[in-house]
Amino acid sequence: MNAATTESLPAPTAAASLSAIEDASVLVVDDSRTMRLVLTRELNKLGFTRISEAADGRKAIERIRREPFDLVLLDMEMPELDGMGVLLEIRNDPELRGLPVIVISGAEQVDSAVKCIEAGAEDYLPKPFNATLLRARVTTSLEKKRLRDLDRVRLKQLQAEKELLEQMQRRLNSELAEAANYVRSILPEPTLSPLRIDWKYQPSTELGGDAFGYHWIDPDHFAVYLLDVCGHGVGASLLSVTAMNVIRSGSLPKTEFRDPGAVLSGLNNAFLMEKQNNMYFTLWYGVYHVPSRTLRYSSGGHPPALLLSSDGSGSAVSRQLRTPGVIVGAMEDMAYQTRTCQVGPGDSLLVLCDGCYEIKDAEGNFMEFETFERFMRQQVAAPDALDRLHSWVRDRHGEGPLDDDFSIVRIHF
Repeated sequence: MNAATTESLPAPTAAASLSAIEDASVLVVDDSRTMRLVLTRELNKLGFTRISEAADGRKAIERIRREPFDLVLLDMEMPELDGMGVLLEIRNDPELRGLPVIVISGAEQVDSAVKCIEAGAEDYLPKPFNATLLRARVTTSLEKKRLRDLDRVRLKQLQAEKELLEQMQRRLNSELAEAANYVRSILPEPTLSPLRIDWKYQPSTELGGDAFGYHWIDPDHFAVYLLDVCGHGVGASLLSVTAMNVIRSGSLPKTEFRDPGAVLSGLNNAFLMEKQNNMYFTLWYGVYHVPSRTLRYSSGGHPPALLLSSDGSGSAVSRQLRTPGVIVGAMEDMAYQTRTCQVGPGDSLLVLCDGCYEIKDAEGNFMEFETFERFMRQQVAAPDALDRLHSWVRDRHGEGPLDDDFSIVRIHF
């Protein structure tokens, strides 16, 4: 080898340090005992201490399958199983194919060495070999193996992390589904008597921020309510369920639950935003007095309820029921108004969230409340009116889930 060739050799990398060389296990495969001794001596000079030998290809394969090696120095010409045969067995075995192999060939075997490189050999070493070249070939091959081993370790770690994340995601999905089932379980059942009540509920995510309910406060007073917490997900769902349980249980101190304005005022102080991670809700709350057919109601930042009466032509006239109250929880000691209206025989009351009409179409335009109101005036008497409404807004929205929860309650008086 001339000086120019020697000077062009790559310098050993820092990773192939003396400690890395001492830790490496090398197998020298050559049918010539003299060549094995020469290679072993030169490897010792470089700092290798874990050196094994094999006198032919068969014995080399047996040792490789039995013992872990970091590098193989492989002679090309050997009886029974030559260097190419050994290399192919190594590369065809999934457990061994990462093992770096440096083939050793004479000057007249360059073509064979090239074929070995094409078959997967890491590098080649010409005979007679140069000590500097040997060091460069060996340390470079070990460095490549170290990097491949690191990549395999990282890949296994990434696969383990991926499996853990998938397991956590499955668990989270299961818990979300369980929570969603719980939210649905606390919703009241539709009724036929003494009031005919049905509803439609479709959260936009696994856990929505809407909740509603109705119950008899006493034999003469029937309460109906629907609230909408800002946002979606676990936090919104927890707040809505908690507020609903307070309403159902009547557990606000010094609050008359037959007075809607008093209920909203009490809830406002009980669920101040500053104590609820800046979350708030809107609410419509009404109380129907059966003997007088009077409906008292109050709202805080919520869409109006609709009271619909038949006009005798198959359609209906509507009246929007709302009060000017702000969102619930915005500021302490807010006073909410109570208003009153009469309910006629055969009238229907719709209590809803804004997700029933604030639907963005393909052009990005939102539906106006009046558009929703006209649709319900035409459909309210139909037994499946709420399903029709849901299909209608789905068609206007297009593909994908609705942007907000869809919740509506219908009461026939």
